[in-house]
Amino acid sequence: MKIHPLFYFSAIAALGATHADSPELKAVQHPMSELHAIAKFSIPGSPDWVAIGGSVWISNNPKNNISQLDPKTNQVGAVITVAKKPCSGLAIAFDSIWVPICSDGSVQRVDPKSQQVVASIPSGVANTEGGITAGGGSVWMPSDAAGVLSRIDPATDKVVSKILIPDGSFTAAFDSGSVWITSTKNNLLTRVDAKTEKVIVKIPVGPSPRFLATGLGGIWTLNQGDGSVTRVDPATNKVSATIEVGVPGPGGDIAVGEGAVWVSAIGKPLSKIDPATNRVVTQYVGKGGDALRVGLGSLWLSNHELHEVWRIDPKGL
Repeated sequence: MKIHPLFYFSAIAALGATHADSPELKAVQHPMSELHAIAKFSIPGSPDWVAIGGSVWISNNPKNNISQLDPKTNQVGAVITVAKKPCSGLAIAFDSIWVPICSDGSVQRVDPKSQQVVASIPSGVANTEGGITAGGGSVWMPSDAAGVLSRIDPATDKVVSKILIPDGSFTAAFDSGSVWITSTKNNLLTRVDAKTEKVIVKIPVGPSPRFLATGLGGIWTLNQGDGSVTRVDPATNKVSATIEVGVPGPGGDIAVGEGAVWVSAIGKPLSKIDPATNRVVTQYVGKGGDALRVGLGSLWLSNHELHEVWRIDPKGL
């Protein structure tokens, strides 16, 4: 999700006036000065990817580390060095933190108790801007831009399967016994059965989907081509809504929790989607944003331009 601001705004300008905010979006917008944080964590470098377990972990590409945020004290805890250029998401599963590494195409397994890297798995990483996930007893990593999903066995720390998926697939999430993967190149959401490792269905979604989230009865893709969010019903494998969010361009993030769907992007750090109406009901505009997760009763927003992570109370937003 780490996108240089000048590149981001150049990309937005190139998209043209067709992506100007609608009156509906303008009516729910607020300046970032009105978004108040419970706590602000200073993290030198570029705090980016967020993963939540018993505590919160932040990936930091230029510093080659991950940082722990303690939700009890609202202080930065452990800072663990990993290999060069951590990228493409974070996952917490099997008592470990799983960190994709773009310098050598590995996935590193970190033990939070010993604060050590305990395994480095040569899986491949499909893209710097992607996402790793876990579920069904395995860790799943889109590992080749040509279209490969790698299955990692946490018992052996080895890649045990490589599954063919559409090319240009970079981000994965787990839900309903399946791995869901967006193909940014082909405008698709692919569903892979975790038991059989077979592709169940390929679902056309919005233009250039990349990041995705699951929950509240949907699989939600953030479409970088037009800044929309597509909602897919996992019970029917069909699109049930397309939601205007007004965040076209590279980067961004999407998360589900606390009764809503949340989107972050540079320039519009936080948008709240009501799943009952499939509409944006609140949007904050200004400097900040680009990665977020929901957990432990809070929103955790990485503002990498500000070198900070904000903890936000979702109540009242």
